[in-house]
Amino acid sequence: MGADREGSGRRGPARAVTYAVCGVVLLAGCASMPDSGDLRGVESTPRQDPQVRVFAMPPREDDSPTEIVQGFLEALTSNEPQYETARKYLTGEAAKTWRPERSTTVLTGGPGTESDHSGSRDDADDYSVTLTGTRVATVDGQQSYSPADGQYREPVHLTRDNKSGQWRIDDLPQGVIMGKSDFQRTYMSVNKYYFASNTAPTTQAGTSAQPAAVADPVYVRRLVDPMTQVVRSLISGPTGLLGPVVRSSFPPGTALAKDAGSLTPDDHNKLTVRLNDRAARAGEDKCDEMAAQLLFTLQNLTPVVDEVELRSGGERLCSLTEDRADAVATRGSAQRPDYLYFVDEKNRLVRIAAGSNGTRPEPVPGALGEGSVGLRSVAVSRDEHSAAAIGLDNKSLYVGSLVPGGSLGDPVLVSKGKTEENRLTPPSWDAQGDLWIADRDPGAPRLLLLKEGAGEPLEVRTPGLDGRVQAVRVAADGVRIALIVEKDGKRSLLIGRIERDGKTERDGKAGEPSAVTVVELRSASPELEEVTAMSWAGDSRLVVVGRERGGVQQIGYVQVDGSTPEASVPAALTGVKEIAATEDEGLPLVAYSEDVIVRLPSGLQWQKVTEGTAPVYPG
Repeated sequence: MGADREGSGRRGPARAVTYAVCGVVLLAGCASMPDSGDLRGVESTPRQDPQVRVFAMPPREDDSPTEIVQGFLEALTSNEPQYETARKYLTGEAAKTWRPERSTTVLTGGPGTESDHSGSRDDADDYSVTLTGTRVATVDGQQSYSPADGQYREPVHLTRDNKSGQWRIDDLPQGVIMGKSDFQRTYMSVNKYYFASNTAPTTQAGTSAQPAAVADPVYVRRLVDPMTQVVRSLISGPTGLLGPVVRSSFPPGTALAKDAGSLTPDDHNKLTVRLNDRAARAGEDKCDEMAAQLLFTLQNLTPVVDEVELRSGGERLCSLTEDRADAVATRGSAQRPDYLYFVDEKNRLVRIAAGSNGTRPEPVPGALGEGSVGLRSVAVSRDEHSAAAIGLDNKSLYVGSLVPGGSLGDPVLVSKGKTEENRLTPPSWDAQGDLWIADRDPGAPRLLLLKEGAGEPLEVRTPGLDGRVQAVRVAADGVRIALIVEKDGKRSLLIGRIERDGKTERDGKAGEPSAVTVVELRSASPELEEVTAMSWAGDSRLVVVGRERGGVQQIGYVQVDGSTPEASVPAALTGVKEIAATEDEGLPLVAYSEDVIVRLPSGLQWQKVTEGTAPVYPG
């Protein structure tokens, strides 16, 4: 709005779109609108302020075909739950068969149209246009985001109603289409939580075995009862990407009760969720897990939810508070590490308290802190009991205990690569205590897993991997892995799903180690041409160092689905070679830059910590 559309023929008055900002109603629509000719792509809203509430305007009498199409496109960006006004631009039959929930197509700019100019249009009772644009992403029927590219071209057909003589759309693509800025204003990303089904429950000191909570990001409409949307989505099950490796504790067939209404917590931040009778089948432990899934999922929404009570058939099933939820399942973002680790000027593994600045580093207990073997890079297990380290030449992998007097022993893995850059990557530990690493030897590039950091390395199958792995980071949930992959001199960030097949047979012998496969590798940074470093920085978020085509190095956040989170961009820092973060977003980013280690406290600038290289948090 606010800009003329270009076209030919008679120019009519602009269609008004109503905006409400913090309760003040504004009218936009000063631009003139053609009633024929091509429409250029124009964003329907002037800014990305999420507090702007858009109220669509219905069609006016004697609107031209192009005005009908433009009015329909603008109505798609409104905050109406069922797109009631958008349906008024359709014929009765089209309104019944159109399924806006099927998908959302996101374009770089607002959708443009190309009109069919063949023949005389004045007296015809049908009209055709083509919606055009450049794809950015698609949100599918499960609300899962996927980056996309290429041109968008879809036909729209209009007809004139025999009785009223008014133009209406009678044939159109399923789903919703809008520009990127409208999408960012209209939708928000929320993590749903399920439990890992391909890993064993973890056991921490003083606790029983707990399942690992896995974040499954989806996009919901920001101002259309998002709490109820998210709960319905959670109960319906995980998205296709995570479905094979996670489970839900909601019994099959569970849904919100018919009288559940809109979900809103009470004055004590307690949310009561009424479910159908299928939920009554869950036992006490499963009910607690259901409530934990809800609490984890709703923690980033407003208003705040501190307690969830589940009910079915008028009976109370269970109730769970936020402080008890972390006793039901482990979650990466809830685990705060004790230390930040790095390699000092003597090539030893040292540590300082996590979150501190200016503390004098201390060598870790055990052989890795004694300097008997010079170190290039390190990884510390998530329980901070063990560490893996790569020697100075990137050739040998050592694993040692972080206990006084602990010995190091021989390398557990040796690369045959002829040069340092063609040998081992820095290692990474998963939540099961298994160690992941890649051998970059061009003659035999492999992604490897060492069970509990020892034994014969297991080669991880990577079907569809096109390129050579340059960096490995396993998520705290144990079901996702981030890889920097190099191909034709370019390095990109890929996210894959980890599948563990259980015992397998090789050469007719039973009892071999579990087969492990990384599948469905997808780009998580499509806008970056070169990715040089990355680290997990949340349950579904990573921090990445890279550059766009022709650009300079930058630091930013990306979601596992390839979208850009709303988190603020970290302060600029030049010469970054390594970066470290943790799923606990309360701890600062740490980087190795210009031969020193620096950290970025929230809301501040980068600060020097100490001399050293290869900073890492546990993981």
